[in-house]
Amino acid sequence: MTQRLSISAIIFFVGAILLGVYFAFAAVQGPSGILRRVQLQAETQDLAQQRDRLQAEVDRMRNLTRRLSNDYLDLDLLDERARDVLGLVRADEIIIR
Repeated sequence: MTQRLSISAIIFFVGAILLGVYFAFAAVQGPSGILRRVQLQAETQDLAQQRDRLQAEVDRMRNLTRRLSNDYLDLDLLDERARDVLGLVRADEIIIR
């Protein structure tokens, strides 16, 4: 009977070790593991930088839109945009291409 207890004890310890290895592996490389967390943090930083760039672009476009609105008209900006879009040149200007 002591032979039987030692075999079951060995099986129990081997099973416990295998279970521990499985959980350690899952904690490092699983879908909620450490490596996935690091990857998600890097993606979060990239997306935050992209968001900041897009917000700066939106702010710039809002500024240009406000400067061309009826309430506040920037004549220099209007002149610049009209020249760019229509390809117009004043008679007193020299164009270098």
